[in-house]
Amino acid sequence: MKRIWIKLLIVSVISSCNHKSTTSNKNNPKVSKGEECSVKVSGIEFTKSLNNAKSTTSIRGNTLTLKSNAKCDNFNDPDGKLSNNTAPVLLTKIDNTKPFTFTSKVTPTFIDTYDAGVMYIYLNSKLWFKFAFELDERNKTRIVSVRTIETSDDNNHDMIDSTSAYMKISSDAKTIGFYYSLDNNKWQLVRLFKNDYPAELWVGFGAQSPIGNGTNVRFEESSLLQSSITDFRMGI
Repeated sequence: MKRIWIKLLIVSVISSCNHKSTTSNKNNPKVSKGEECSVKVSGIEFTKSLNNAKSTTSIRGNTLTLKSNAKCDNFNDPDGKLSNNTAPVLLTKIDNTKPFTFTSKVTPTFIDTYDAGVMYIYLNSKLWFKFAFELDERNKTRIVSVRTIETSDDNNHDMIDSTSAYMKISSDAKTIGFYYSLDNNKWQLVRLFKNDYPAELWVGFGAQSPIGNGTNVRFEESSLLQSSITDFRMGI
């Protein structure tokens, strides 16, 4: 009888561990619902709106303008003090088992510190990556990236003396690269990392004004291709 009880206990523990592994596996995470929408520009249809993004978006020709209201950001502070998940984001679903390249010319209206135009890789409020053109603490415009896995890191990259930047996210289904360019020709590598996101994934545009009174961001010459760059160091 004692042996049977021990066997049952072992089976119960294994079953419990297997259940935890399955439910916490990033290959099967909960996808953020957002709001359904249909915003089309440059052949891309954005079908998910976070934080009421669809109501602050305007389209003129191939230019999408997205407005952020005051004090809006997406950032999960490691100590919780500055956490804020209110920035508007437009998303389109992709098949992450296949290569993709997502590109746009990003022109934020820089008014206050941390105002930014953003490109996203997004799954839910605890798992996302933003690639931003932002105004920093020294009133310099620069490329910034923030990776969030439960909490967010924060990385300041190159300063750019320009009102606009071409920004590109590309994946061959195994590796993802972030790049920027001033002329849409010569590309600078910002960040390279393993693509360990699930098969169903979202990419999109966002605007933020974390400590300011709001801003607008223009996204032009946008494209979403079902192919990747061939040189992940040069971005081409």
